[in-house]
Formats: sequence, C-alpha cells, structure tokens
Amino acid sequence: MSKYNKLLIGFIICILCISPIAGANIDWNTFQGNLNHTGYVDDNSDFVTNLWAFNMESPVVGSPAIYGDFLYVVSQEGILKVIDMENGTEDWSFNLKGDSNATPVVSNNTVFVGNNQSFKAIDIESQDILWKYNTSDESIQGAAYVDNDTVYVGCDNGHIYGFNIADGNKTFEADLGDDEIVSSPIVVNGSLYVGSTNGNVYCINLNNTNITWQYATGDAIYSSPSYADGKIIIGSDDDSLYALNETNGDLCWDYDLNNKVKSSPCIDEYNNNVYIGSDEGNLTCLDLRDGTFKWSHATGAPVQSTPAIKEDLIAFGSNDGTGYVLNKYTGEEEFTYNPGTILFNSEITSSPVINGNSLFFADHSGHVYSLNIDKNEVPASEYLYYTLAIFVVILVVIVVVVKTIKKHNKR
Repeated sequence: MSKYNKLLIGFIICILCISPIAGANIDWNTFQGNLNHTGYVDDNSDFVTNLWAFNMESPVVGSPAIYGDFLYVVSQEGILKVIDMENGTEDWSFNLKGDSNATPVVSNNTVFVGNNQSFKAIDIESQDILWKYNTSDESIQGAAYVDNDTVYVGCDNGHIYGFNIADGNKTFEADLGDDEIVSSPIVVNGSLYVGSTNGNVYCINLNNTNITWQYATGDAIYSSPSYADGKIIIGSDDDSLYALNETNGDLCWDYDLNNKVKSSPCIDEYNNNVYIGSDEGNLTCLDLRDGTFKWSHATGAPVQSTPAIKEDLIAFGSNDGTGYVLNKYTGEEEFTYNPGTILFNSEITSSPVINGNSLFFADHSGHVYSLNIDKNEVPASEYLYYTLAIFVVILVVIVVVVKTIKKHNKR
C-alpha cells in the first residue's frame, strides 16, 4: 500500500472518529446551562438564524433549555413543547398533567422537569416517561441540576432530592425545613448550594446530607446561586446580592440594590463581572472580586429574569414587556424588542437563552420569540396588527364624533 493511500485511510478514520463527537448534543444540565448562568451555547447548529414567534397557548414563567437543534419550554398549564430553533415549529410535546412554573434541564437525551405534583424524567427518543417521583401535591418550581449519574432538585416541602438519572431511585434527601425551595441548586466540588424562602443559603455535603454551613439573609430567597472564583453568588428579597465563600460561607461582599432580588446572577468570569436584575427595575453590573459598582441600566418595571451573555452583549427581559440587549461593558442599549407594542405589554420573567446568533425568550402572553442578536433583527409582532386596528377604530370614532358635532352646530 502506498504512503498516500495510508495517509488517506488514516484521514478518513480520523474524520469518522471525530464526527460523532462533534455532532454530540451539549448537555443543558442546570438553570441557564452552566454554573455561571450565562444562558449561552456557542452555535452547535448548522442553520441560519430565523425570526419567528411560537404560541405556547399559556403563560411561560420558567426559562427555556437548549439541547441539540431544539428549544425545550414548559407553559404554566404544564405542557412541555419542543421547538425547532431554526423555523419555530413544534417537534413534539408532552403533557405534564399539572401546572408548572419550572424550568426543564436536558441531559443524556432525557428531559428532567417538575410540576405541582411530581418530578419526571422524559426520554427524548421515545417521548415517554422513564420514571417519576410523586411529591404529594408539593410543587417543584425551580430547575434541577444533573451531576454525573444523579439529578438534584428542590421542592416546596423544603426538601432537596437526588435521583439516579437512569431509574429514578432516590439516592439523596436533605430536609431544610418547611419553607419552599424555589431556588435552583448547583453542585460544586462535592457540595450542593441552594437558597430557601426561609432566607438561608445552604451548603450541603453530598456524601452524608449534612449541612456544612448556612448563611442567613434578611428575607426570602427566590434567586438561584451561581458560582465563580470560589464564590457562591445569590440574591435575596432583602434587596441585596451576596457573595459567599464556597468553603465556609463567610461573606466576601454584599451589595444593596434598593429592592427585592428575584433575578439570579449571571457571571462573566473572564471580565470579572456579575450581572443582576432587581425589582427596582434595573440591571446592574458589579465587580465579581469585591462587589464594586460598574454600571446600571434602568427599565420601566422589575427585572426578575436572569441575563444571558454572548461576547460583548448581554440580554434580559423586564416586567415592562421589553427584551433588552445591552453592551455588557457599558450598559448602553444595542436594541430593544417589545412584542406587545406597549398596548399589550406582557411581563418577561422567563430568562433568555442564546444559541449562536439566535436569542430566545418567552413571556406571560405565552409566546416564545426568536431574534437575531448580532443583526438586531426581530420578528413582527402579531400585536402590531391589533394595535393598528385599535388606532383605526379610535380614528373612525373621532371622525364620526367630529362630523356629528359639526352637523349639530350647523343646525
């Protein structure tokens, strides 16, 4: 065999070996996809960004998850929709049979999601339930965290559960009291971190379920912790953002945001930036190292969504019904999108996610939107036509009234 043929065969073998790896789906194993909560996937699809709007037919409070070429979204009525990111068409759906404010996570070709009755593992290929755990009508409102062969999730009964991802066998349970766990847990270096509506942040040893440390804030915690640089970052309804030492729970720094913090922090670790929303109506950028203020951008209503980052851009939603895209270094607006065209504003508490150039977010009207974040392109709003129709009706009424008055005056 010639040297050329050997090289050719070797090249073909390399391509065959690499291709399955390159085409593998990236796990979305936690809220906003990773410990930094950046909500970003470096384009793992081969399609061009398209603009579209998809009607979920029920408000969306939880946030989307990205897996392969598809977006996984759960409506408040408890319907999981799997949407083709390229064209905005439904690939398949699953009825969770119970209301849900939860955010799905997707790992190992399995969707993990909760509702007001149970926690389910759904196989993507067969679209059937692999297993479920009944929660006795206690809701699961947050996202789960998949760590190797275990999935962890918090429940309104104050418990953190761990299940074997293959068969649903319960392998872990920690009782944090009677208060709700809305916060989505994270796992770092063998410890689980989560907030509770009792106002405490917990570090739990996964080997023995013991509480390693807990830190008391001044009010309920709905925010989910993120992690970077040895710090657990989390918000509280006591108006503050906290940075805690991951090992002992000591306070590294805190920052007063003047109103409740239901948003979860998003971290740009490379630039040492932490981004956080507040009910004051601002998105604020702080220094990860010491909590120093960098900038703040005001919206017209509470910011309860968690931002997503792509390169020098940061995207988030506000309860004023507008999606914002800012320069992440300065906080200056790049562009905004209000699908409700002011008259039909719908709160955006769901957090945006980004796949390549495609920005996706959902709102309380029950719609999911696809935007091009690089070209500042947005889909046409169906509410635009309603708004124009209302203005036309108002104009007609005004004309009729004016003519009637003129006719009356002539008499």
